[in-house]
Amino acid sequence: MRTFLFFILFIGLVIGLMFWSLSGSQAQTDLLVYGDSLESDWENWSWDTTVNFQSTPKHMGSAALAATFTQSWAGLYLHSNVDIDATHYEALRFYIHGGDTGGHALQVKLADSNNNLIDSPISITSSADVWTQIEIPLVDLLADQSTISGIVWQEGQGSIPPIFYIDEVTFVIGDHITPPTPSPGSGPALAVNVALDQHPINPNIYGMNFADEALAIELKLPVNRWGGNATTRYNWEIDATNRASDWFFMNTPNDNDNLSALPNGSASDRFIEANQAFGAKTILTVPMIGWTAKSRNRDCGFSAAQYPNQQAFDGVWGCGNGLMPNATPITGNDPLETSLAIDETFVNSWVNHVVDQYGTPGASGVEFYNLDNEPMLWHHTHRDVHPQPLGYDQLRDLTYQYGAAIKAADPDAKILGPVAWGWTGYFYSALDQAGGGDWWNNPPDRSAHGDIPLVEWYLWQMQQYELDHGVRLLDYLDLHYYPQAAGVALSDAGDEDTQARRLRSTRSLWDPTYIDESWISEPVNLIPRMKAWVENHYPGTKLAMSEYNWGALDDINGALAQADVLGIFGREGLDLATLWSPPQLSDPGAFAFRLYRNYDGNGSMFGDVSVSAESSDPAVLSIYAAQRPSDNVLTVVVINKSNQNFTSHLTLSGYTSAPQAPVYRYSADNLAEIVRLADQ
Repeated sequence: MRTFLFFILFIGLVIGLMFWSLSGSQAQTDLLVYGDSLESDWENWSWDTTVNFQSTPKHMGSAALAATFTQSWAGLYLHSNVDIDATHYEALRFYIHGGDTGGHALQVKLADSNNNLIDSPISITSSADVWTQIEIPLVDLLADQSTISGIVWQEGQGSIPPIFYIDEVTFVIGDHITPPTPSPGSGPALAVNVALDQHPINPNIYGMNFADEALAIELKLPVNRWGGNATTRYNWEIDATNRASDWFFMNTPNDNDNLSALPNGSASDRFIEANQAFGAKTILTVPMIGWTAKSRNRDCGFSAAQYPNQQAFDGVWGCGNGLMPNATPITGNDPLETSLAIDETFVNSWVNHVVDQYGTPGASGVEFYNLDNEPMLWHHTHRDVHPQPLGYDQLRDLTYQYGAAIKAADPDAKILGPVAWGWTGYFYSALDQAGGGDWWNNPPDRSAHGDIPLVEWYLWQMQQYELDHGVRLLDYLDLHYYPQAAGVALSDAGDEDTQARRLRSTRSLWDPTYIDESWISEPVNLIPRMKAWVENHYPGTKLAMSEYNWGALDDINGALAQADVLGIFGREGLDLATLWSPPQLSDPGAFAFRLYRNYDGNGSMFGDVSVSAESSDPAVLSIYAAQRPSDNVLTVVVINKSNQNFTSHLTLSGYTSAPQAPVYRYSADNLAEIVRLADQ
């Protein structure tokens, strides 16, 4: 059956959540007369009419009722053997199809308890080649009667019209009456069909990088990533790293109260242990660059003593940013001043340590390993040790080396690569870009590899490895994505134009018609694009986004965008995502996650089976729906991205619901909590 409700978004810029339980006896109060067949206790009492109860076209299900009048004033008559108390119902609803011609002029009547037709007909007319919903208030059909024994559709013009079709004949209760057509200015129409587009939502899409521990506990965070530039040169044996261009190319030791116990008790060990304590899976980023911090001393890649003429210094340790005052990079420095050369055995030993300490993934050990972080930017970010731009072949070879080393230590580990930095890095290597100028017109590295975009070529190479060695190295295609529209990613909310642009830019994740409002200036269509790449080049590879950020997580605007992004991830079938620079416990962005992971403060979550949810204008209202198989609750998230108040119609199909739904709202009216509203 179908349920219609008003959904009122009281103010602009809100996130609303509704959920319905599957109905029990209390909710199943509509009376179905005909669905795919005539219900029991009903009979065909038609006169001068040929009736086929298993015909097509149909409106829903497998069949419709076809009626052919053989005389004028004929009648299609459905009789109930059990009298119906009309006071329980508000309307008669059915769907009519006029066949090829339409124009059937019919009178709808009810029969009273004595099988007499009540003299209060309602005239209707069919349309050709289309199903039309008819909903007639019973008060208009009953006159002064209160008991019903049948329904009649009678030819009303003294003619013999051609065949017509009837489907979904139902007496409906008041809560299920179709609302009137919205007045001008009302919100976009919303529709959820539980029977369509069903697929599991992977909970790993709700992950973060270095999550706030209190928030992680509250959200039952599914996955937490140890990632970013500082992990590229992390030395697990001495618990130190080099932050490269993020902080003056300086070796930085992690706080550690028990250095004698190392490598046990390092920051990475403690990260894994914390994740295990609150039930999150770990993504561990491992070095693949060939260098790691050599000591816990504050060694500098470009010290003031050796290079006094630099653009900037840290002000404490005498470490420079490696740029001349005119911004020209300093070259020729010695990597050994800060770093130690390593190979895949360093990573193999680390994974062995992890397995020894924490077990395999099946025993709550580390499940995911990132193959370094944004390697196509090494020649910028880590130019003190890797000034050479990376090419197609080196990326492949390093993946083979380090991926095999991880799998050798833990065959159950899942590997994520190539951890590409962004849009250009999906299609070209750093070697392509090294020539400068209009390099994209003649990219040398890509041209040398059949003009195949980098990610597609990479997937093909990973498939070839499995064919040659019988081992899948790459389990997840991992691409970082930061929207490139001005003022969006990793930024404050910005002005009104920026905020509107932020909310539009989420369409780059899924919409093939959305032209990215940035230098990209073409459709990104990211998740469908990733799916196509995998299907064409390495089927079975899952999809990950281990870094993304839409900015403004301290503002309602960022919370709206984040909630929209999480809904898109689930609907579009992403397998894993971890937000970079996640919100703190009380930030509005944290409430975007709560909408999906703890909307009522008692641990209730958005469903884990995505179903069809559509908005007639997703630029204004986004809608996401999912069912919880554990209790059959249907959850619906609606996001108002405008600055206007709306009343919208929400249509539920393929689901028998309770008459009302609990409703929760997060808005600028109260940024401190998700508020439960009156049931709707």
